[in-house]
Amino acid sequence: MKLYQSLKWIQISLVALVTAFTIPQAFAQDAGTRVAVVNSEKVFNESNLAQAMQTRLQNEFTKRQNDLRDSAQRIKTAAEKLDRDAAVMNEAERVRRQRELADQDRELQRKQREFTEDLNQRTFEERAKIAEKANLVLRQIAEQRKIDVIVQEAAYVSPKADVTDDVIKALNSLK
Repeated sequence: MKLYQSLKWIQISLVALVTAFTIPQAFAQDAGTRVAVVNSEKVFNESNLAQAMQTRLQNEFTKRQNDLRDSAQRIKTAAEKLDRDAAVMNEAERVRRQRELADQDRELQRKQREFTEDLNQRTFEERAKIAEKANLVLRQIAEQRKIDVIVQEAAYVSPKADVTDDVIKALNSLK
């Protein structure tokens, strides 16, 4: 996991570096080119649409999450009981209960993987809806302010070039 995160940050850094060197060269021919920046994570975290998405996902997945937590606790309790009682059990009974616990644990792990996959899929779907609306808003802002390029996630952003709060305000006004 740490390797993946490190590779992701390296990739982001390289993209930012390449962008930092190529954008000024690309726009050097036209000094009148206007560039703005939007922080998409802030839009996904702070807009009313994002907060409504979080509420929907919580409502949709809380019961399953609680069921998984309860199942894990039952398995843990059963394992502790087996550990305490193992000395007074006959071999066949101990082996049978160990197998049952192993089966229950595998089933729980399967359900946890499905839960994670389902949650990730639904989060992706919901974020895609927000992104679609945000892109429409970005186009409107670009046309209104005569902005030629809007970039996501820059290493440095002058406050006058940051349109994130304007995007959030426009998204919040949508019905």
